[in-house]
Amino acid sequence: MPGVHSGPVVGLITQVALLGALSASVGLGSAGWVVGLTCALVTNALLARGMAAFDVDRLGPADRVTLVRVSLACGVAALTAESFTRPAPLELLVSLSAVALLLDAVDGIVARRTGTASAFGARYDGEADAFLMLVLSVYVAPSVGLWVLAIGAARYAFLAAGWALTWMRGTLPPRHWRKVVAAVQGVALAIAAAAVLPTPVTTLLMLVALALLTESFGRDVLWLWIRRSRRPVLDPGPAPRRGRLRAAASAAVTGLAGLLLWGLLVVPNELDRLSPVAFARIPVEALVVVAAVVLLPRTAGAAVAVVVGVLLALVAVATVLDLGFTAALGRPFDPAVDWTYAGSAVDLLADSLGRARAVMATAGAGVGAVAVLVLTPLAVLRLTRIARRHRTVSLRAVGALGVVWVLLAVVGLQVAPGTPIASAGAAGLAIDEVDQVYTGIQDQQAFARASAADAFRDTPGVDLLAGLRGKDVLVVFVESYGRVAVQDSAISGPIDALLDAGTTRLKAAGYDTRSAFLTSPTFGGISWLAHSTLQSGLWIDSQRRYDALVASDRTTLATAFGRAGWRTVVDVPPDNRDWPQGTSFYHYDTIYDSRNVGYRGPKFSYAPVPDQFTLATFRRLELAPKDRGPVMAEIDLVSSHTPWTPLPRLVGWDELGDGSVYDGMPEKGPPPSAVWPDPAQVQAAYGRSIQYSVSSVLSFLETYRDPNLVVVLLGDHQPSAIVSGQGAGHDVPITVIAQDPKVIGRISSWGWDVGMRPLPDAPVWPMDSFRDRFLRAYGSTPEAAP
Repeated sequence: MPGVHSGPVVGLITQVALLGALSASVGLGSAGWVVGLTCALVTNALLARGMAAFDVDRLGPADRVTLVRVSLACGVAALTAESFTRPAPLELLVSLSAVALLLDAVDGIVARRTGTASAFGARYDGEADAFLMLVLSVYVAPSVGLWVLAIGAARYAFLAAGWALTWMRGTLPPRHWRKVVAAVQGVALAIAAAAVLPTPVTTLLMLVALALLTESFGRDVLWLWIRRSRRPVLDPGPAPRRGRLRAAASAAVTGLAGLLLWGLLVVPNELDRLSPVAFARIPVEALVVVAAVVLLPRTAGAAVAVVVGVLLALVAVATVLDLGFTAALGRPFDPAVDWTYAGSAVDLLADSLGRARAVMATAGAGVGAVAVLVLTPLAVLRLTRIARRHRTVSLRAVGALGVVWVLLAVVGLQVAPGTPIASAGAAGLAIDEVDQVYTGIQDQQAFARASAADAFRDTPGVDLLAGLRGKDVLVVFVESYGRVAVQDSAISGPIDALLDAGTTRLKAAGYDTRSAFLTSPTFGGISWLAHSTLQSGLWIDSQRRYDALVASDRTTLATAFGRAGWRTVVDVPPDNRDWPQGTSFYHYDTIYDSRNVGYRGPKFSYAPVPDQFTLATFRRLELAPKDRGPVMAEIDLVSSHTPWTPLPRLVGWDELGDGSVYDGMPEKGPPPSAVWPDPAQVQAAYGRSIQYSVSSVLSFLETYRDPNLVVVLLGDHQPSAIVSGQGAGHDVPITVIAQDPKVIGRISSWGWDVGMRPLPDAPVWPMDSFRDRFLRAYGSTPEAAP
């Protein structure tokens, strides 16, 4: 029938058949089917549109080969989507990709042999390459790094730039190197997907591929830029109505570019200053850039515009990260080291929201960052080009606004407290980011000096912890257990009542308790910084310091107990992979995690093992056996980890078994998606989680009364700002629990409060002071000064 192209119809049928074959052979879930069908519909719709645009009635022999490649790429896309919900059939995914890559060479040969080479075929071939690279980069990104998505997104960023800049729409000359680079990308991504090389080698391979791709695209962009004013005018001009539409679209794009740059220049990097009025300001950076571009020669001005655009994009990304880090961790983003938390953040999202949603959120954030990095320089170029065309008007406007800016700065007029109308925030933030890097270098030098001064490094074991001989000592961290849980908050009432009742219950069971506060080095997360601070006696408030610490021979509480004859153990329930520092630095004899405690029950959001099961299993494996020596352990209780819902409930200790008793419990509690839109519900969920964790410890001590047990129970950090509030402190409760009066007597000079609940005026120590005070209190003799 005239006007109907059979190629897209055949392609759609072929791709649906391929999806059916994949479903029958390896199984496709809803994610695979949705993504596969979406790709099939979109690629064939674009094929039909392309055939119409190039006035092609039917596909040639080479085009049919390309259609097969696109169909295989749709199958790879379906398998990639499945990989986020279950392990993907790697051999099949790599095989489909390899066949698609091999056919990339076949379609060119077929086109030349049959004399059917065409502009349409070349374009279709290139888009097939780009689609396969996009799919493979999405599959490889979780294992290699999100930056790999830049390979898949490069072609589409180039097309998006063409929508904004007319000179980017020019026709590029054929270039063999471009085809070579495209082939390299496909092969490199397929090798990375196959996971046949060591991780460092794979990362290096992908970096080389990205560098080649950047060079290739950069050369094309430069070619188009140089020839932007030489393009022949083939069309005598649009019709009047089309011209008006184009002018309106151009004005709209220019307006959006202006709004984008204005917003990026004045957006605050602190949550408490983020409001609509914060955008009603004059950014001095815009005035300086416009003046520079207008006054400089054309080439130099364009270079300045590009550099400023890139820097502004980086500052914008840093601002968003500052907002996120301030909300979650109570501090701004540190560009030198905080990138290392990306993997932990993705894991946390996966544990809290599910793997598929976490990947979608991460991919969305990555796409947003790439969009900002691409669109911001383009927006700067567009606006500065307009400013140059209207040079006189631009200079007058800059001069007038400059005078207004100076007057406002002198007067100090603000739209809100801490938010001056005369803004220089973007420049200030850029300076702060650079200063953080410099400060970090200085901090490393100061930390090295502090770490070298270790009073207990060479203390013999016989001179350590004599006051705890024969005792089992447990350092129990309760996740997110902060001062907000016990004082002056909407959630502290029930927790205070539980702690007061717990004091009475423990006293009846023969225990005495003393409590105070420690100031944690971290806030809202990154618990290992608090753990290492308590253990090492050093202030570990950054990943940089942590990495330096675990590479040293610093004496920790665990190594001190080990030298003194204790068996040392750590139980980290959320871990599902090896932790080398547990043996290389802390020197634990045994490391327990979610893989080796025999738990067969369900997960509760982040927490793979409920706290009660963690305590019971530790007792069964370490405390219950007869004829054993004393045990020292760090136990991390994580049921109170964000998102704090759903929660398990306490069951009888003899009912725990392998954890199957928890089956069905997660479904009875509200999911995070139902709680987190409402801060009041989040705070209530946090309070319930702390009550569960503390109740687990109380019930454990009551059930298994032990005169030779000493427990140090404490929080690792305050919960995030949605619970603690903006500007909250870093204090966490700490309690020492023991039956032996001599154990409590040794810390009587500390002046801690009696009971499990520290009062508002209880002593507050820096967390890094605990190691030395604890070791000295229990009879450890530090090394004599030289």
